[in-house]
Amino acid sequence: MKVSDFPIHLLNGSPLDWSAFEGKKLLLVNVASECGLTPQYIQLQELQDTFGGDKFTVIGLPCNDFGAQEPGSADQIESFCQLNYGVTFPITEKIHTTGEDKHPIYTYLTETTQSEVQWNFQKFLVNENGEVVKSFSPQTLPNDAEILSWIEQ
Repeated sequence: MKVSDFPIHLLNGSPLDWSAFEGKKLLLVNVASECGLTPQYIQLQELQDTFGGDKFTVIGLPCNDFGAQEPGSADQIESFCQLNYGVTFPITEKIHTTGEDKHPIYTYLTETTQSEVQWNFQKFLVNENGEVVKSFSPQTLPNDAEILSWIEQ
C-alpha cells in the first residue's frame, strides 16, 4: 500500500493528482485554522519554500475533528491559508482523521505507524515510494531537526 492508493480531492474539488508526487518525499499534516497550533503553517510554508520542488512537498489535510477548529468551507480555508500564511503547498478537501468516518488515507497512515491522530497538526512522513515511514506528534514543529534531517537525506 501507498498513499496514492487513496483518492482525495483538493479544496477546489478536483482530484489530487498523486502522480505529480511520484519520487518525492511528502509531509502530510492535518491542519486547522482556529487551533493554537495553527502558526505551524509558518514552518510548513518555510519547508515548502526551502525544499519543495522535485524532491519534497507538504500536503495539508484540513479536519474539523478536534475542538471544531476547522469550521470553514473550502473557500474560507483556502482564503485563510493564502491571506494569513501565503500557503503554496496543496491543501485537500476537509476530511475526518478519526472516528467512523475516518478517511481511508488516515486509516493507512495510523495503522502503518501504529499511532492515532492526537490533535490537529500531527505529521506523517511519506517516502519517495509513497510509503508512510513515521508519525510526529502535533507539538513537534515542522522544522524539527529529525524532520529536516529526513527531508535532506
